[in-house]
Amino acid sequence: MLVVKNILRNWSGGLTGSHDGSRAASAIRIADASKRLELLDDFERAGIGWLWATDAEGRLIYLSENAFDSLERPIEEVIEKPLVGLFETDPDDPSGSPARPLNFQLTAKNKINDLVVRVNASRSRHGGKQLWWTISGHPKFDASGAFQGYRGSAKDVTTEYLRQLEDSRMAEFDSLTGLANRHRMNKRLESILSAYKSSGRACALVMLDLDRFKHVNDTLGHMAGDNLLKQVATRIERVVGARGEVGRLGGDEFQIILPDLDDRGKLGELAGKIIQIVSQPYVIEDKRATIGTSIGVAISPYDGVHKDDLIHNSDLALYAAKNGGRGQFRFYSADLKDEAEERRIIEEDLRLALANDALELHYQPIVRTEDNMVVTFEALMRWTHPERGAIGPNVFIPIAEESDLIIKLGEWALNRACRDAMQWPKSVRVAVNVSAVQFAHNDLVDIVTEALQSSGLDPDRLELELTESVFMGDSETVEETFKVLKSLGIRLALDDFGTGYSSLSYLRSAPFDKLKVDRSFVDSCTLSDQNSDKIIAAIIGLSDALGMEVTVEGVEAFDQLDLVKSKGARLIQGWIYSKALKQEVIVERMQSGEFRIEPDGPDRHRSERRSVYRRIGIIHDDHRYEALLRDLSKTGARIEGLVGVPVGTDLVLDLTGGQLVICTVTRSQDATIGVEFETPLVSDGAGGLCTRHRASSYALAAAGMRIDPGPAGKNGNVVLIHPPTTKPQFMEVAVGKAQHAA
Repeated sequence: MLVVKNILRNWSGGLTGSHDGSRAASAIRIADASKRLELLDDFERAGIGWLWATDAEGRLIYLSENAFDSLERPIEEVIEKPLVGLFETDPDDPSGSPARPLNFQLTAKNKINDLVVRVNASRSRHGGKQLWWTISGHPKFDASGAFQGYRGSAKDVTTEYLRQLEDSRMAEFDSLTGLANRHRMNKRLESILSAYKSSGRACALVMLDLDRFKHVNDTLGHMAGDNLLKQVATRIERVVGARGEVGRLGGDEFQIILPDLDDRGKLGELAGKIIQIVSQPYVIEDKRATIGTSIGVAISPYDGVHKDDLIHNSDLALYAAKNGGRGQFRFYSADLKDEAEERRIIEEDLRLALANDALELHYQPIVRTEDNMVVTFEALMRWTHPERGAIGPNVFIPIAEESDLIIKLGEWALNRACRDAMQWPKSVRVAVNVSAVQFAHNDLVDIVTEALQSSGLDPDRLELELTESVFMGDSETVEETFKVLKSLGIRLALDDFGTGYSSLSYLRSAPFDKLKVDRSFVDSCTLSDQNSDKIIAAIIGLSDALGMEVTVEGVEAFDQLDLVKSKGARLIQGWIYSKALKQEVIVERMQSGEFRIEPDGPDRHRSERRSVYRRIGIIHDDHRYEALLRDLSKTGARIEGLVGVPVGTDLVLDLTGGQLVICTVTRSQDATIGVEFETPLVSDGAGGLCTRHRASSYALAAAGMRIDPGPAGKNGNVVLIHPPTTKPQFMEVAVGKAQHAA
């Protein structure tokens, strides 16, 4: 170590003067080089810190002996090697303001103050274990100003730094699921939107809210709820993959940031996949829980260029999805209202309607195919709001389930249905839906018993329709409820059968009398590329083997009716026989002996075509025309209001909100044209269709167009900036509802 001692002597200033001879003095004088060297030796041996030095070429020429113990490397593998090969600036510095790279600092001959560096893993013998040091140093110059290298100190801060990293991670990540938390997601979103703004790049924001999660917490406990949230997080991450970042905002709210994605077709597919995967049953402490999720999507720059705007609009889309019946996704559009406020108002009005007996039950027939006789009526709740008009049960039932209203609604429906059924022939049953919240309520058995006794209805004529979600509760309690209900003599039906993922296990112990095939299989049963017909046949065969009845729901056309009958269906429910009827209509028909309903409907089921009545714009050359959209499918449309449009003409349809569709005229007769789209439309998650992409304001401006916000910013019509230079080639004619009512 003689060379090292000489280096330190030179470092201390090159002073070799002797001390003043007073060895009893406590102070170490500046001129006492040997004492100062001894002090430095003591400092290094104490492990308080280490010293280091480089030459003018950046090679390490000195490092305290104890430092080699930390590195677990021999001196010859470190000394005279470049300092930048030993250390690197940590990109994950939790301070939030990472310093310039070490190489830059050394090259610029800057003073270094407590710079956190990571020991290069290849220079360490810790088997991949990371080490962090803080280093300080200053450049040394000789009397002529020539650079001599660096002189500095260092310290191992691995323990402290790892604690900082963990604190930083905890500040940005959810402790339960490990996902990014609200703070991190907000920072990420703000950073992405800021970076993308100038270039007009897109970023989708997806908001998720779990359906029926509160019921899991209430029935299985908070520990089970936490377990469920962790499983949900894992499933969502698996679906999203590397396409974006998933975060948990708190409670049962999740968020996904998807940079560079504005294709609503792909976003709809992703949302549908997430809904499907999240809705699969969960195993929690030997119990099963089934939940769902609703999804709202907003896309920058179309739906907002600032973080708060995009979050607000994706929230509106989420509330719209929940308000539409849950288990759905919805894209943001400018005409969405503040759904949180809407739900509050609907709940208040629903309480008032229940108190004032302003609700109704309508009954849809279930018909026996053998002779077309009605054997059962399913009770369906209807609400006609004095100002809003008809509000569907898919809107108000989910709202009721989040409050105590569902118990009161269920009790009212059971009593009303039993009283109404007493006016029918004894051969006709009544089916009443029971939600999972109702089923888990302690008073269900008492409510059913009271409804039967007060009405005088034979228990065998009452059928309770349940879904798989009733199995979320404690299995022993569920089994006991089943047992007591069956002891009353009533019938039980498993609704929406086939849409879950573990229905067969329920059939082993649950005493169901009937299975109801979900209408989603009927909708696609006549399509050659689907297996729905085979699934329907399998469910019917399974029920026969178990001695259960089967009702096939949602049959609307004769091709569907013929197919399900060929598979063995004996009970049919659907519009081909009848929509839901009022009680007075049913009583009148039965009194005149009309118990039989002959099927009546279209020959073929067409699921894609939608009848609409919607004003749109049509752009051709430098003219914009107004027209009426009448029929719409994914691949084309029927439009009224333009005369003189030749077949083969290329047009651009303005569906508002930047939704421009390039199409070609395939039919033209009088004021009606048929068009075929260049790019098919995609589902908007709400039963409608939308374009995959939207034209941004930048692209429109480049094409001489802009979006006119219209009244209250609701229209979003595309208008031409420049006046037309040619004469219009087509003639607009007025069309309206009155013409089509005749």
